[in-house]
Amino acid sequence: MADSGVMDLRSDTVSGPSAAMRRAMADAEVGDDLFGDDPTVIRLQEQAAALTGKQAALYLPTGTLCNQIALHVFARSGHVVVCEESAHVGTHELVSSAVLSGVTFRTVAGRSHSLLAAADVAAALEPIPYDVAVVDLVTVENTHQVGGGTVMPPGALAEIAAVCAGRGVPLYLDGARIFNACTVAGVPVSRYAAQASAMMFCLSKGLGAPIGSVLAGDVEFIEEARRLKILFGAGWRQAGIMAAAGLIALAEGPGRLAEDHANARKLAEGIAAILPAHIDLDGVQTNIVFVDVAGTGHPLVSWAASLAEEGVLVTIVAGKIRMLTHPDVDAGGIDTALAAWRRVAAGFGLLAPAPLR
Repeated sequence: MADSGVMDLRSDTVSGPSAAMRRAMADAEVGDDLFGDDPTVIRLQEQAAALTGKQAALYLPTGTLCNQIALHVFARSGHVVVCEESAHVGTHELVSSAVLSGVTFRTVAGRSHSLLAAADVAAALEPIPYDVAVVDLVTVENTHQVGGGTVMPPGALAEIAAVCAGRGVPLYLDGARIFNACTVAGVPVSRYAAQASAMMFCLSKGLGAPIGSVLAGDVEFIEEARRLKILFGAGWRQAGIMAAAGLIALAEGPGRLAEDHANARKLAEGIAAILPAHIDLDGVQTNIVFVDVAGTGHPLVSWAASLAEEGVLVTIVAGKIRMLTHPDVDAGGIDTALAAWRRVAAGFGLLAPAPLR
């Protein structure tokens, strides 16, 4: 919990840098990353490439920029990218993709908790007679944020990769929270990365760094990505100050994600006791919790505003209340959040009766 007494569950991007990160940032050896000579950035990129099993990696300010650069490399203007219908790249980034790369999307309805299946991807890649659409790329988001932070198993991704390979279409992995998926699946990130032509992951989400994401792929891909980084205006300078925190995040972040998952489960189960008909516990697999307050007689904005008045900050995503656990939320913070949920539900006249003993 922040010193202000506010429990911020809006995203796992809101956590502050750890003491170790602050020390590393203060002591970072730096150069000018635009010229490619910042030693701390170089070290981070080398470690990221080794971790993912890719030939090279590129440190970038945001995950969205990683995605947009990848789309620009893989897809020609006027061509099509296949993604799940609620995927970040095809919704939140839709306009960016149109402006920067001139691409559009062929969306596929996910199955359970928005997860794609190989058969659905195969259908999306079937040529349509007399259609001018050309599919240049398939993207998969893992974990899937709108799906509830759900995890695509490595085998399912391998099946999609096989479909893509059979059609000669590259597969790109939007792995913003891939380390959360690895924690659940019990596999190294390289297991997922091996199925994709390129991938990205965020340092600034559950891993706890204050800024930055990494794009990984083969040498030719990263060389072009570096050119596009400058073209798109992201040629930063002494980026090693931030990369130093990213190195700490890579070293220490993955090992503590299970704690975030446990706190999210505790939060979800606590809300299920308050509003039993409004949460899908099966969908809570990682650090994301969605609460569907439709049918409560009170609009989403009223729930969000009332929770904020009680000191709990949430977001509204896909027509639901969304909350994420992160390094600044401990078990005691979950108790605080649940107490706020109970007060708001009681104020709305919705508090479930206590179970009989």
